[in-house]
Amino acid sequence: MKVKIDTKQKFHVIYITEPALSGNMTAELSESLLPFLQIDVKNVIVNLKDIENMDEAAAETLLKIQQTFYEQQASFVICELQPAVKEELDSLELLEVFNYAPTESEAWDIVQMEEIERELLGGDNDF
Repeated sequence: MKVKIDTKQKFHVIYITEPALSGNMTAELSESLLPFLQIDVKNVIVNLKDIENMDEAAAETLLKIQQTFYEQQASFVICELQPAVKEELDSLELLEVFNYAPTESEAWDIVQMEEIERELLGGDNDF
């Protein structure tokens, strides 16, 4: 799986530069994203602008990864879904469960707001 990583002060933006995310990529997806929980800057934004289709297994894996991040007091936001992917996630009733932002800039805002919430609440709150 091809990825590009852009590191910011409070988060990493991961660009998955593949045309599709499928079930046979789920292990690689986990191996690419979960190690971020082991470093100081744990928050991740996954930019999916290049993904033209995603199957249910890949979507469910992303959802499990998202849950793992929040259990570890770290943010996980997906952004820039293509219309076909957004429709697929919506038909699977998964879109509403994802922490999703239409643009990368809005995803940055979500991460920063969650970071402020964690600081104010002393890290005792699950999102």
